[in-house]
Amino acid sequence: MKKIIYIGLLSSFMAYQAGAADFYVKNIEVDGLQRVEKATVLSYLNIHKNSKVSQDTLDNSFKNLYNTGLFSDIDFDTTKANTLKITVKENPIIGKRAFDGNSKIDDKILESEVQLGPRSVYDKAKVQQDVQRILDVYRKTGRYSVTVEPKIIEREENRVDLIYEIDEGSAAKIDKINFLGNTHYSSSDLQDEIMSKESRWYRIFSSAENYDSEKMDYDKELLRRFYTNRGYADFDVRSAVAELSDNQKSFVLTYTLDEGIRYKVKRIKINSDIEGVDTDSLYKDVELSKGDWYNADLVEKSVSAMTETLGKKGFAFVNVNPELIRDTEKKRIDIIFNVEEGDRIFVNRINIRGNDRTKDEVLRREFRLEEGDALNVSKLRDSRRNLENLNFFSKIDIQTDVVGDNKADVNVDVEEKSTGYFNVGVGYSTTNGALFRAGITENNFRGAGEELGINMGLSQRNKDYDISFTEPYFLGRRLSAGIDLFLEDQDYEDEASYDTRTIGGRTRFGWNYTDNFYHLARYTLSTNEIKHVKSYASEFVKDEEGKATTSAFGQTFIYDKRDNAINTKEGYYLSFGHDISGLGGDTKYNRFDVKAYKYYTLADYYTIKFFATGGYIAGYDGEKVRMSDRYYLGGSNMRGFEFAGIGARDKKTDDSLGGNWFVYSGIELTFPIGLDELGIKGRTFWDVGVLGKPDKFDAKKINYSSKLRQSIGFGFDWQSPMGKINIDFGFPIVKERFDKKEIFRLNFGTSL
Repeated sequence: MKKIIYIGLLSSFMAYQAGAADFYVKNIEVDGLQRVEKATVLSYLNIHKNSKVSQDTLDNSFKNLYNTGLFSDIDFDTTKANTLKITVKENPIIGKRAFDGNSKIDDKILESEVQLGPRSVYDKAKVQQDVQRILDVYRKTGRYSVTVEPKIIEREENRVDLIYEIDEGSAAKIDKINFLGNTHYSSSDLQDEIMSKESRWYRIFSSAENYDSEKMDYDKELLRRFYTNRGYADFDVRSAVAELSDNQKSFVLTYTLDEGIRYKVKRIKINSDIEGVDTDSLYKDVELSKGDWYNADLVEKSVSAMTETLGKKGFAFVNVNPELIRDTEKKRIDIIFNVEEGDRIFVNRINIRGNDRTKDEVLRREFRLEEGDALNVSKLRDSRRNLENLNFFSKIDIQTDVVGDNKADVNVDVEEKSTGYFNVGVGYSTTNGALFRAGITENNFRGAGEELGINMGLSQRNKDYDISFTEPYFLGRRLSAGIDLFLEDQDYEDEASYDTRTIGGRTRFGWNYTDNFYHLARYTLSTNEIKHVKSYASEFVKDEEGKATTSAFGQTFIYDKRDNAINTKEGYYLSFGHDISGLGGDTKYNRFDVKAYKYYTLADYYTIKFFATGGYIAGYDGEKVRMSDRYYLGGSNMRGFEFAGIGARDKKTDDSLGGNWFVYSGIELTFPIGLDELGIKGRTFWDVGVLGKPDKFDAKKINYSSKLRQSIGFGFDWQSPMGKINIDFGFPIVKERFDKKEIFRLNFGTSL
């Protein structure tokens, strides 16, 4: 058809030009019309009856008529005196439009991209444009070998069905990700921060290994945030190059980085030329202090806090702009916050589009602006960051559009991504033996931003099942609320000749005083049963055989200044917890727990962790603390010793009896061993710990020592394709004769 149309148009155009000369047009005849009105044709002509027509006028009229897309063939005939005869062949009307062969991308997505639809006029040029749009959609998902072939099926009454036959091909994978210029952080550290991932067999359910140019652009932003939040104010991604293989099936990504200087804060100052602004009162909103590493995120949060404070004082139209003054020789930086007058513009409407599954309210509650508020750039940035932190969307675009005097619409376009996860784990540990874990987690349950998790774990020594649900905005406030149901069977036959079963539930609440300071509260109701007590078990174990119900209220305060909760390099973490049991139930105790961690990273990726943890539990009203509620030391907390290998033991049976308090501390150094490419790091450690006495201590029947135990050792962390593997070799250097040591310890698990 393409050839016929091309020849027909060309011959028609040549025909009218050959005979075209200035002449007087008295009549205009139009033949071949079926649906199009004659008046429509005449409206596109620069020709009128009873007027003289030049060849240029005919030329322009022909082009105008062809550009309408209504006709596949047009002929101008001026051979008849004083009459212009126009013969046309109308383009067909599309009856049905369909997509065939698409399994990876839904019809609805493709329908939203193409222009031509049912009841529109078929136009070859527009069809090719739609083909390109479909190709672009697939390429954004990493499918570069896709082909799209438009086909038509002719129907009666000059109608056609339009079918796009799609061969999706395979997604172009990322074979390799290279980083050049990074000296402080390893390539494996940086790969953890970006969205793009190297192709691995265990990522069969993930699209992270598929190349996407937009995702690569976002990776540049993630790298920038990562470095500028750790002191590198001059950081820049010099280039980000994606090289496509000859077979168009895979990519190699290369990011060239300029880390720049790492700065510490030298001075902080706030300036304002606005009358009435008290700059001294704004210093309390600054989240950085002199001597801190520069942190772009904390600068932004300081700007937001100052903007909020000024807004409450009546300064609605202000902008706080941070200015950086660098001293490259001393590696120090001054931060100047300039308070300036902003444009007097109000938010007219907040329009949210693209959230087919997620409810509007989930996005709106993350906005720091409401309709009618003064439009503030800082609050708009905060709103975007909050939406990104939800992790519900693969793309977020926020634009403002002035719609009238002093008014602007905020247009929010998002693309949703999968928020549900299925995990299966198999593995082995020296404590629990062979293990199997499985679970389902949905982080955007019902599209309401709620979290639902169902998990189970089975091993040779342990069985646990739990269901959890969390509402992040309880009663419409920034207050999280949740409930947990759990059942756990634990085998302590090796350590103390008994088994336990715990079944119960927990309600919990949590809120943030600041971005780093959290407060968690909880109520737990559970039943614990000590069962299968062996005939040769300790008399202390036999005394506690049976069930006991615990009704406990608890709370935990957390201050978290770590740069990353998973792969920590800098910062510190503090927590204090308190639980009281006895408001109902059978057990009565007070328990206190504390944790403190401090991280430093030296040159060449050496990370030092200092840690100290401790706990204390005591019964009241004459009640003693049950064995299932006591502390145990050894294994993962005190390497070089078996689980429950330290502390009081029955002299006759050697059963571990636990303790009412403990202290565990030490130093750990993580370092590269030349296997970063495989995700393997080395570490060495020094552990120190002691476990206190249990209730009703009888020195005649129990072995116990308050001496500080110590161990040293080394190990390896491997982020393997099958999950994280930890191997430790621990060597006690201070121990008691009745302690149980464990030189080698292995934990192995996988998530698919």
